[in-house]
Formats: sequence, C-alpha cells, structure tokens
Amino acid sequence: MIITPVTLGTPEGEAVLSRLLERFEAADTSCRDAVAKILEAVKTRKDEAVVEYGRKFDCPGFTASALPVSLQEMTEAYQKVDDEFLHTLELAIGRIQSFHEREMEDSWIQTREDGTVVGRLVRPVDGAGLYVPGGKSGKTPLVSSVLMNGIPAGIAGVNRRVMVTPPGEDGSVSPHLLVAAQEIGISEIYKAGSAWAIGALAFGTESIPKVDVIVGPGNQYVTEAKRQVSGMVRIDMIAGPSEVLIVADETADPKVVAADMLAQAEHDTLALAVLVTCHEPLAAQVLDQLEQQLVVLEREDVARTSLENKGVIIITENLEQAIDVANDAAIEHLELDIDDPWSQVPHIRHAGAIFLGNNTPEAAGDYFAGPNHVLPTMGTAKFASALGVETFLKKSSLISYGKTALRNDGEHIMRLARLEGLTAHANSVAVRLEK
Repeated sequence: MIITPVTLGTPEGEAVLSRLLERFEAADTSCRDAVAKILEAVKTRKDEAVVEYGRKFDCPGFTASALPVSLQEMTEAYQKVDDEFLHTLELAIGRIQSFHEREMEDSWIQTREDGTVVGRLVRPVDGAGLYVPGGKSGKTPLVSSVLMNGIPAGIAGVNRRVMVTPPGEDGSVSPHLLVAAQEIGISEIYKAGSAWAIGALAFGTESIPKVDVIVGPGNQYVTEAKRQVSGMVRIDMIAGPSEVLIVADETADPKVVAADMLAQAEHDTLALAVLVTCHEPLAAQVLDQLEQQLVVLEREDVARTSLENKGVIIITENLEQAIDVANDAAIEHLELDIDDPWSQVPHIRHAGAIFLGNNTPEAAGDYFAGPNHVLPTMGTAKFASALGVETFLKKSSLISYGKTALRNDGEHIMRLARLEGLTAHANSVAVRLEK
C-alpha cells in the first residue's frame, strides 16, 4: 500500500499527526561551507567569480561579455514563442496584476489637537532581484516564477527590477522567460545561477547591481545563499518542500483528490501530500486512484517515492476534527473539497492559500488565478504570508511636534527616559522646554 491510512485518536494516528505537525526543518546546511566560499568569492572577485562558476557549472564557453542578456536576444525571443503562449501569458499577467494591485499600501498621517503630526510613509525599495531557476537547462522554463515575483515588485514601484537565471550549455536563456520578463516591464536580465547569482545580487558586481530584496525559488544552494545574505538584504522566505492538505468529505471525487495529491507529489521526493477525511470509504477509493494514475505520469518515480515516504491519509470522526487538523498543520496549500467549503472559511486560521471546492485545483493558483504562489511552508503559515507587494515596500514613521505639543508631552517623555537611566534623552527635551 502506497500510503497506510490512520485514524485520528489511535496511537498510529497520533504518531502520524505528531510527525505532520513537527515537520519544520532548518534549511539544509550540508552545503553551508561551499556556499559561504562562493559568496566570498563573488564579494571579492565580482564578475570574475560569477563567470568562473558559470563556466564550470552551466556553460563551458561562458564569458563576462555574455553576462547581460543582449537586446538582440530579447528581440529574437519573440520569434521563438508561439501566439498561443503569448495569449496565455497576456491573460495570466492580467489576473496576477489585478489581484496584486489591491495589496498596495498607502501612506497616512494622523493629526492631534495640539498640533502633533504622526504618520507612516510607504516607499518601495530601490532595487529587487528576481531569481528564476533554469528549469532543466531551459527545457521547462518557470514562467510563473517570473510573473509571481516580478509583477508585485512592479506594482510596489520598484525602480530597478533585476532578473538572474542560469544559462544553458550553449549560453542561451529560454525565450519564454525572456518574453515573460519583457511583458511585465523587466529588461535587465543576467545569465547567472545558483549561489553565485544570489551573491551578485546581494553584493553587486561590475555588471550586476546590488539590490535590496531578493526573491525567487531555487535548489539547496540558492536557499542557503539566501539564508546567508538575509539581513544584508531582505529575502522572501526560506522555503521548505512544497505541500498540500486536502480536507474531503463524502461529496469528494476520489479521482480528483488523487489527482491533486499527485500534482503535489510530482514536485520532488520530499513533497508532502496529505488527505484528511471524515468519510472513511474515501481513503480506500483514493488509494486505488493513486495507483491507477501514477502509472501514466512522466514523473512516476518521483511521485511514488514522495507518497511512500511522505504521504499521509488521516481519517477523522467529523469535519470539525478535520478542520482542526488543517489549522494545526498550517499547510502551504489547503484544499477544502467538501460540500460547502465557504461555510468553513471563517474557521480557517492558518494556511498559505485556500482552494475552495471540487473545481479548484491547486494548479489554478500556481499559474493563473491571480494570488501569489510563493507561500509559507513547514507550518510557518501560522505567522507568515504569501509573497506580495508588501515584500517590496518599506515603511518610515513620520513625527512632528510643535512647541505646544512638546510642552504637553515633555514631562511624560522625560519621566520615562529617566526611569530607563537615559538622562541625555531627558535633557534633549528639557533644553527645548527652556526656550
């Protein structure tokens, strides 16, 4: 049996639930030293190091002059994609743009009767770096990563959006990525991948500018590099394996549930697919469908290993219990495959994204619906949110006192400062009150 179902409340069920809830793992540090060495090389030798690593791991004939994607490459990319792709791209951009425009924050000011003015000034960062993985040397271009990271940065008003992506063996970049970038207004693209690309964005090189925010998915080297430069720059998040939890009742279609579990499992062998159902017969039906659908998948081996090692099926007494499990798990993708999914939305406290009803596959959110697909994993949805426009914004406080306002508040300010032993703080108020 590819997954052994367990019942909540039994010793086996509690053990499986415990593993699910305690799945948080620190970033894979097996490459920590190697990444630190790469980052130091990029920091000190800049373009030379980026080109050296690119030549070693991506394109044997790589040169410094090839780092920036040329205007000719950008123009020719349009000749290498078909009209159907352009049409789908246009629609996807429209959906993602429309959704994220609602996220934009406004500056605000609050005034008091004594003349005090306080407020918040919202401003975009100056530069954002977008890392886009190569996708099997360009054979599976991750167009959605370009859109999901680049569009919110543009809405935020980031002046300089810089995209980095590894070149193929021939030094090229997928035309689909180049077209997608241009369609959302990104024209500054560099051929660099892995940890050296992250280092270039964090430190800056002769060719690649230093940025303030770095976003985008990648392998363990990319993830570790982002972790190491975090604090010097903002990063989107340290993401773990992708995950889905499906809450299903007697109305769920086992074929659909199995398909959605497999859609998650095919990501990689560490991906997590979970079914929590209050309808016990569904468990066996889904298991049967998993076996039937697995054999026709291109990535059968990956999906099967994922389900065998990580897959979970939990049977609960009722829907309320199932929702409790979902909240405790704080999953990246939560599917409510139940009779009345909207009735349960008020009860959901923790999830990266919530997919409502039998006709809403996770894939819709990954590519086309509009909300961002960069989501918190490993239970961090309890405190973290999806990537959005706010990722590229920063806020400054505004404070303005007049003489009357300072007289009104002065004694209180000085009292608290002296209590903390900061007499110079108190004196900075006192000298003003003497005037």
